[in-house]
Amino acid sequence: MNDRATSTPGTASEAVVHGGNIDEVSRLYPDAPKPWIDLSTGINPIPYPVPPLSADAWSRLPTKADEQALLAAAAHRYGVRVLNSIVAAPGTQALLQIIPRLRPSGSVAVLAPTYEEHALCWRSCGHKVRLVDRIDALAEADVAVVVNPNNPTGQLLPRATLHALGAVLAGRNGLLVVDEAFADLCPVQASLTSNLPPATLVLRSFGKTYGLAGVRLGFAITSFDMADRLHRALGPWAVSGPALAIGTAALGDDRWLEQARACLTLDGQRLDALLSAAGCTPLSFGSVTLCGSPLFRLVESMGAADFADRLARHGIHVRRFSYNPAWLRFGLPGCEREWQRLADALSAN
Repeated sequence: MNDRATSTPGTASEAVVHGGNIDEVSRLYPDAPKPWIDLSTGINPIPYPVPPLSADAWSRLPTKADEQALLAAAAHRYGVRVLNSIVAAPGTQALLQIIPRLRPSGSVAVLAPTYEEHALCWRSCGHKVRLVDRIDALAEADVAVVVNPNNPTGQLLPRATLHALGAVLAGRNGLLVVDEAFADLCPVQASLTSNLPPATLVLRSFGKTYGLAGVRLGFAITSFDMADRLHRALGPWAVSGPALAIGTAALGDDRWLEQARACLTLDGQRLDALLSAAGCTPLSFGSVTLCGSPLFRLVESMGAADFADRLARHGIHVRRFSYNPAWLRFGLPGCEREWQRLADALSAN
């Protein structure tokens, strides 16, 4: 893939198509079996058990104490030493749309292919965006954006590589943005949050690992100055009372996360076996297998469109990609019945 410059400001016509649009898929395949199995998102299909919430969480404005409790739980989960470097937001998507407004217009390099909202958000704010496929090309821009592990490929870059990149960017007042939306299930040493490089902002998503995407909760871990600017841009009461309570409980539950990590790793291996039996194997990048998260697998097939259509006619929705029509991303089924339906669909003629 060649580096590609995309500098035109974003427009509504450039809206990114995401997974999870199950209502639209249902309209296109009205005769498909119900209920639909949505494997298009990479969200944990077995969510964290939401605790009972007090009436106050719904009826009063969130307090400073509520927010501090959430930030303390997030600091514990992500290994962050100082609360002033963490910002809570109503989802990482909200942060993606704010961060480009806090930088002067300049050059932005996005390691691609990846989550398309990054390029769109920077471009929409007037920055000159270049999609690159080489790590060294990131250092040439004012802002470098890396998703680690990557979505949709799953590629996981070494922490030392990102530390070196952060140091280069810091030397000329640049910024490194690392999206760790799928990092909860990776080895702890893969994350930057416990030892942040200079000039770096790390994004962490709550909804994917904890299976609670509807809560809309995400975090930025960064310098004190950038954290303060993000706080000001978000304004008061940015995170709802229910989200604060649920996030505090979930992020502090070490046992649940360990059990989820073990179960999801096994489920990822089970998905590998199913896909392999159907003639599909996860993509690889040189000697690196692209499966940095157990929550999804990316496969390549010249018949991907027909394959996705066949699955949809069985009531199973997988993620396709406009920039690579040969790719399909599979999330995990959530119960034995869904596993069996997937196995039957994959083996059908």
